[in-house]
Amino acid sequence: QVQLVESGGGLVQAGGSLRLSCAASGRTFSYIMGWFRQAPAKEREFVASAGWSAGSTYYSDSVKGRFTISRDNAKNMVHLQLNSLKPKDTAVYYCAARSSSSYEYKSWGQGTQVTVPS
Repeated sequence: QVQLVESGGGLVQAGGSLRLSCAASGRTFSYIMGWFRQAPAKEREFVASAGWSAGSTYYSDSVKGRFTISRDNAKNMVHLQLNSLKPKDTAVYYCAARSSSSYEYKSWGQGTQVTVPS
C-alpha cells in the first residue's frame, strides 16, 4: 500500500502561484500519480495525472495551461505547480495513486488546503 503526504498549500492572491508536493512511501513504480481537488459543497474532481514516464500527463480543462504536474521518480515525489490562480481554484487538493492496471485510485493523501480569496 502506498502512503501519500501532501504539502505546500496556503493562501495566495488571485494571479499568484503555489507548488504542491506529495511524498510517496512504498513502491510506486509504474503507478499513475494524480491530483484531485474538492471545493466546499462540491464533488471531488480530477485535476491532473502523470504516468511513470515523462510526457504521460493529463489535465482537466479547467486547469490546462495553468497547472503543471511533474514527478521525481528518484525521490518518489510528485508535484503540482499552480500558476495564475483564481478564486475558483480554492479547494482541498489531494494526491492519489493507482496501479497502471487499474482505473481506481486506491491510495490517497490527507489533503492540503489552497485558498485564493476573491
